[in-house]
Amino acid sequence: MAKEHTDVLLIGGGVMSVTLASLISRLDPSRTITLVEQASQLATESSDAWNNAGTGHAGYCELNYTPTNADGTVSIDRALAINERFEVSLQFWCSLVEKGLLPEPARFIRNVPHFSWVQGADHCRYLRHRHVALQDHPLFGAMEFSEQAATLADWLPLISRNRSVFEPAAATRVAHGSDVNFGALTRLLGRSLARQDQCRVHLGTQVCDIRRDKAGWELTLRDTATSATQVLTCSFLFVGAGGASLPLLQRAGVREARGYGGFPVSGLWLACNDDQLASEHNAKVYSQAPVGAPPMSVPHLDTRFIDGKAALLFGPFAGFTTRFLKHGSRLDLPASVRPHNLRPLLDVAAGNWPLTRYLMAEAASSREARLSQLKQFMPEFDPDQWQLVRAGQRVQIIKPGPKGRGTLEFGTEVLTTADKSLAALLGASPGASTCVSAMLEVIEKCLPELVTGKRLQTLQELIPSYGRSLQHDHRLLADVRRHTLTTLGLAPKPQHTDAERSLSA
Repeated sequence: MAKEHTDVLLIGGGVMSVTLASLISRLDPSRTITLVEQASQLATESSDAWNNAGTGHAGYCELNYTPTNADGTVSIDRALAINERFEVSLQFWCSLVEKGLLPEPARFIRNVPHFSWVQGADHCRYLRHRHVALQDHPLFGAMEFSEQAATLADWLPLISRNRSVFEPAAATRVAHGSDVNFGALTRLLGRSLARQDQCRVHLGTQVCDIRRDKAGWELTLRDTATSATQVLTCSFLFVGAGGASLPLLQRAGVREARGYGGFPVSGLWLACNDDQLASEHNAKVYSQAPVGAPPMSVPHLDTRFIDGKAALLFGPFAGFTTRFLKHGSRLDLPASVRPHNLRPLLDVAAGNWPLTRYLMAEAASSREARLSQLKQFMPEFDPDQWQLVRAGQRVQIIKPGPKGRGTLEFGTEVLTTADKSLAALLGASPGASTCVSAMLEVIEKCLPELVTGKRLQTLQELIPSYGRSLQHDHRLLADVRRHTLTTLGLAPKPQHTDAERSLSA
C-alpha cells in the first residue's frame, strides 16, 4: 500500500487538536498538517457545547482552585496560574479574530459574569478571606464581594427570589467573565485550517493501527463510510482524542504511558431552554461541592449561549461509567487494563471507594432528587421547563505515584515520548479553557524550533504576553486585558457598587 507523508498528524477533532494545528500553521506555514477524526464532524465529544460547562475557567468562581491551608489561610497559587493561562487563550483568539481567521467573537464567546455564591457563616467567612487574598493581585483586582441582601438580589435575582430559608449568604462577582462555546470554536478553527493549502482535515476516519517507523510514526487509517484504508507517516504525532487517548497510546506501545490508567466519570445536566429566564440570570454561579464529590461535580447554575440562543444549565451530576467516550463502549475501561497498570488501578479502587460509591449513587439518582438540588440554588422554578441532558465523559488520570502506588489525578497532563516525536493530552479540568497554553507546552517540548528566532516574534505578535509574566508585569496585564476584552466583546457594562447603592437608598 502506498504511503503518504505529513509533517504533523493529529488524532482527534476536539479543541486541543485544532488549537495545536492552528498554532503550528501560523508559526511555520510550510509544514504539512493532517487532522483525523472518526466522527462525521469536529467537536462531537468533550468540546461540544452540551458536553461541558462552557465556563472560561479563570479561577474567578471555581472555589476548588482556592483551598484552605492548614493554618486557615487561602491558597491562591492555582487560581493565579489558571487565570494567566486563560488570558493566553484570550490573546490567541483575539489575534485570530483580527486576522480574519475567526469570525465575529459572539459566534463562540460571550460576556457572562462569574460568581461564587455560598451560604452559612463558615462558608461566608471563607469567601471573604478568599476575596481578600485574591483582590490584592491585579489579575483579580476587578473582583467584588458582598454580603448585603439587596446587592445579592440585584446580582442573582433567580437565586435570591422567594428564598424562604434565610441564612447568611455571600457572593463574589467578576463582571468580565465569559461563556465559551468550545464546540463552535473548534469547528470554526477547523474550517479555517481546511482552507489552508498545507492543512488537511479528514472526518469519518478511524485509526486502525499505530506503529513507529524510522522517521517517526506510521498510521493505518480507515474511512468509516467506504472502508477504504490508507497509510500515513508523520514526523510528529499528537494524540488529542479525549477519553480515547489512553487506548491509542496503549495500541502504539508508548513506553511512557506504562502504568497509566483511566478513571471515567459521566455527567448529566438539568437544562432549561427559556432564553428570557437565562438572560435574566446572565451569570455563571459556582458554589461548593458536596462532601466526597470530585472537583468536576461542583454545582453551578449557568447562562449558556448555544447556537445563538440563551439557555440555563444546572449541574453537573456526576456518575460512574465504564465508557471512555460519550459514544464509546461499556468495555472501554476493562479493555484498557494491562499487567503494567493493574496495580495502580487496584490501588485507586481501594483508596477511593467512597468516591466510587458517591458516583454510583449519583448515577442512580432520580429526576426528583436532582430537581431538589436545583431548588437549593433556585427556589422558584417550573419543573416542566427542565430536562435532563447527557454531558460528556471525563477520564481522569491514574498513574504510578511514590513507591509505585497508583494515584488519581484531577487535572490535565501533557505526556511526551523520550524522543519528542509524540505528545498526548490526558485528563480533564480545566481542559479547554487553557488549550492554548497546553498546546504551547507541546510545541516547547516537542517542536522547540517553532519558538525561536523570527517564529518567536510571530508567536509574540499572536500572544503578546508569551515569554513574560502577567502575574508580575502589571502594565502588560492592563494593556493585554483591555485589548482582549474590547476585541472579544467581553467588556462589561458599568454596575453600581454596594456603596453607591447605599447612597441611593
